[in-house]
This record gives sequence, structure tokens and C-alpha cells, in this order.
Amino acid sequence: MAAAHDQQASTRATGVVGIAILCSRVLGLIREQVFAGLFGAGKNLDAFLMAFRVPNLLRDLFAEGALSTAFITTFSKKIATEGDASAWRLANKVVTLTAVFMSTVTLLGIIFAPQLVDLLTWWSWPPDKTALTISLTRIMWPFMLLVSLAALVMGMLNAKHVFGAPAMASSYFNLGSIIGGVAIGWWLDPHFGARSLTGLAIGTLIGGTWQLAAQFPALWRVGYKYRADFQWRDAGVGTVLTLMGPAVIAASAVQVNVLINSGFAASLGNGPVSWLNIAFRLMQLPLGIFGVAIGTVTLPLVSKSAAVGNMDEFRAILARGIRLAFLLTIPSAIGLAMLASPIISVIYEHGRFTAAMTRQTAGALQFYAIGLVAYSALKVLTPAFYAIDKRKTPMNVSFLAIGLNLFLNWLFTFRLGWGHRGLAFSTSLVATINFLLLYGLMWRHTRRLETRRMFAGLGKICVAGVLLALVCWAANHWWLDAWERLRFLEKLSALLVAIVVSSITFFSVAFLLRVSEVQDVVDLVTRRFRNRRL
Repeated sequence: MAAAHDQQASTRATGVVGIAILCSRVLGLIREQVFAGLFGAGKNLDAFLMAFRVPNLLRDLFAEGALSTAFITTFSKKIATEGDASAWRLANKVVTLTAVFMSTVTLLGIIFAPQLVDLLTWWSWPPDKTALTISLTRIMWPFMLLVSLAALVMGMLNAKHVFGAPAMASSYFNLGSIIGGVAIGWWLDPHFGARSLTGLAIGTLIGGTWQLAAQFPALWRVGYKYRADFQWRDAGVGTVLTLMGPAVIAASAVQVNVLINSGFAASLGNGPVSWLNIAFRLMQLPLGIFGVAIGTVTLPLVSKSAAVGNMDEFRAILARGIRLAFLLTIPSAIGLAMLASPIISVIYEHGRFTAAMTRQTAGALQFYAIGLVAYSALKVLTPAFYAIDKRKTPMNVSFLAIGLNLFLNWLFTFRLGWGHRGLAFSTSLVATINFLLLYGLMWRHTRRLETRRMFAGLGKICVAGVLLALVCWAANHWWLDAWERLRFLEKLSALLVAIVVSSITFFSVAFLLRVSEVQDVVDLVTRRFRNRRL
């Protein structure tokens, strides 16, 4: 009875987070659409995206990666074993330490921005483009401090089973970036030349501030009051830092891969940095809605189960999270791969973003889509290793990924001549191999992971996926075959019809094949509908 209630609660929470993240990702797409329309996929947008990538690397490394995972794991265990008061004391210590550390890192980042930009671009950009990138980088560095604190607040709220408010916070970042960035950019340069990029950089800071502040009301409601605490010689802080060590090393391997990919893309001339960034953003839409949502809800639950030693519950929650990730991202991957060009054309082909840019970006998106399922499952699987104190496992696997990524980038991009498409393909292959290795290691650690049930469900999902692919194929050959010549509204209508019909086909078949997660969602909706009628 309790297990069934937990499953329903997990499904409901995943839905709440998914909807909130959907809003954020849609706003993120609008943000990218506006920027691409104003600047096109060329020199200026390359400079802005590369400048934002520099603080973003350390944000992923510390804030929303290692720090978030380590803190949520430790904070959840504190609540389960020692109560709220002890957990809040730990939070004050970690928040104070994070503020001091990230402020120092931000100052160093501003000072050494030229060296960081040269490293990212492999010294391959001309002086004017490099100087512009350095200037934008220095403006945006404080964003990392803001988002680090926002990640800690999100962790506290998630551990207290508050998911909607923190998931919506990134929507405010996108709104602040769009409204503030475009307004200041227009004020600096109404023609949106290189000077207006400074406005977009300032808009990033406005969005980061809004993302942090928007979570404060929910945090106060769960009982948190901040008090600066510099007593960092504490067992809880030590646990967070101990968990962070391997996580930072593991994440640093990912960031090394990002540096490698950035260098390869920068060396290909003007355009590839923007094409890859836009394609990756589109791939992150379902990844954020489904993979991040499931991982966000799953981490506190598996941490709690591991803390009290209930490994049966731990395995069940983790396996169900992975199955749910498969169910939601396999159709997304098929749809993105088969409808890449019409999707990018509808969203981005405005202003200075041309049809040629659409084709180049679509090529990258098709190869990124191959790795979507693995990326999503990793969002669920990787944090679970920290919950069972196997924190070195993801770190060791990530080291293998560095060498593999470098070799595959060289092979597909230069040796086989696939250009920027080769970078996208190698990224997907590395993610897939990473997931398979970690899944095998988790299976060995837990002895069993409902693998037979997972393969049975995966087979049913693939059957439904084949029918979805047939619908997408028919759409491409019958009503989207001339998408380049269609007007915007015609193109949008045809694309929406294709997406709706293929989605209905997939989930109807999955329901008829008795995929349990689909039936759980249908039962939940049906129950709510009946309760409202009563």
C-alpha cells in the first residue's frame, strides 16, 4: 500500500516538475529563437555563446552538478536521521561556504578570462572575435555565483518534497534574459550589431538574479531562515565535500569533453558553434522535461531509501525511474531525428537565420537525438551512485569518456569528414557507452535491478516507436515534403499535425501493449477526473 502510494506520489511529482521544466524549456527556446533571429548563426552569436559557455562550464561542474547532487544526498539523509533543525544548520554552513568560494572563483574568472577564451577556442579565432568574447565573458561571470546559490535552494526544496517552485525558477532566468537582454541591447545598439551583445550579457545576470530570488518564498514556507555560519569544520559539511570530490572530478571529465568539442567546433570557422549549440538546446528540451524531471524526483527518494537501508525500495524506485525515462525519451528522440528540419525551420528560421543555417543545424540535431535516451537515463542513474556511497564509480567511468570522446571527435569530424555533425554523433556515442557501463556497474552493486522487466518494457516501447517512426516518415513524404517552400503558418500547422498524430499513435500502442508506466499515468488522470465529478 505504501509502495503504491510512493509510486503515485513520484508520478505526480514528476508531472509537476515536467510541466514546470516544460515552461522553462519553451522560454529557453524562445530566448534562443530571439537571439538567433537578431544575430543569425555566425560570428556575433558564436562569440556570445562561447562567452556564456565559460561560466557555464563551472556552473555545471560545481553548482548544478557536483554541489547539487552532494548537497541533496546529505541534506535528505540529515532530515531522515536527525530532523529538520540539524538539516537547516547544515544548509546555513554550506550556503555560506558556497557564497565565499564562488565569489572568489568569479573574481579569478574575470581576471583570467582571456586565457579561458583562448583555451576554449584553441587560439583559432581572429583577434576581434576573441576580444568580443572576452568582454562578454567578464560581464557574465557573476552568473555562476547566482546560479550556484539557486541550485542550493533548489536542493533544499526538493529534499522537502517541494518541486514546482524550483523547477519554475529557470523560467524566470529565461524571462529576465529575454526582456532585460533585448531591452538593454536595443538601447545600446538599435541595429543589433556587436555592441548590443553587451545588453544580452547583462540580461543573463538579470535572469540569474530572478532565478534565485523567485525561490525564496517557497523556501521560507518550508521553515528555512538563513544565518551566516562560518563554522565549516562540521561532519555534514565534510560529507558534502567528500561527496563533491569524486563528483567534481567526474564532472570535470565532462567539462574536458566540452572544451574538446568547443575547440573542434571553433576550428571549423564561423557557424558550427552556433549550429551545435542550437541543436543541443533542442535536444535538451525533452531531456529537461523528462530526464531532469525524473532525476529530480528520484534522487531524494533513493537517498532516503539508502539512508534507512531499504535496498529493495531503492532498486524499485531507480528501476522505475529509468523505465520512465525510456518511455518518454525514445519517442522524443525518434521525432527529433525524423522531423529535425521542419522543427528548426519553424522555431529559428526568422530574421537573419537562413534556410542554409536550418539545414546545417538539423544535421547536428539528428545525430544528437541518437544520444537523447542515454543522456536522460544518466540523469536518473548517476546520482544514485552517490546515494549508496559508490561515488568513485561515475568518476572512473567519466575518465574513460575523455579519451573516447577525443578519438571519436577526430575520427568523425576530420578523418571521415563529417564536420560539426561528427561532433554531435561522437557526443551521443560517448553518452550511450557511459550509460551502459554505469548500468552494468549498478546492477552488480545492487545484485538485481529489475532488468528482465526493463527489457520487456523496452521491447514494447520499441514496437510503439516503430509505428511512431512510420507516422513521421509519412509526414515527411506527404505533407512536409515541401517544407522549405511553405509559409510559416502552413509549416507550423503541418508540423503540429505530425507531432500530435505520432504522439497519439505511440502512447495508444504503448497503452494497448500494457506498458505499466503509461497505465499508471492513465489511472492517475482517470482517478482525478472521477474525484472532480464526485
